[in-house]
Amino acid sequence: MKIVTIDVRPLKDTLGDFTKTWKSGKHTAPRISFESPELLFKVLSGKRWELLNAMTGAGAMSIREASRRVERDVKAVHGDVTALLNAGLLSKTDEGKIVFPFDAIHVDFMLKAA
Repeated sequence: MKIVTIDVRPLKDTLGDFTKTWKSGKHTAPRISFESPELLFKVLSGKRWELLNAMTGAGAMSIREASRRVERDVKAVHGDVTALLNAGLLSKTDEGKIVFPFDAIHVDFMLKAA
């Protein structure tokens, strides 16, 4: 099962892990990091979670097909797809279709007193 981990951590930690992985040449599990919980929730809104859920395990599809699955306007879904592509959660195929290339998402972050 291909699982992507989404977490909240400082950019320096993310870059440090990237550097270690690059130097070691070892494959690591996919991870997408956000610098703050606010940014995570801005990028992964409720409608975008719904879109990811509809695309999980469905393979490549057009934006129009994704819109049909979530019963939303194509233009609105196009905006969400663009944001999810920029975040690394969606990919585009050579044919221009979109795909959620993971089987599951694991979200990992902790909120604590300042």
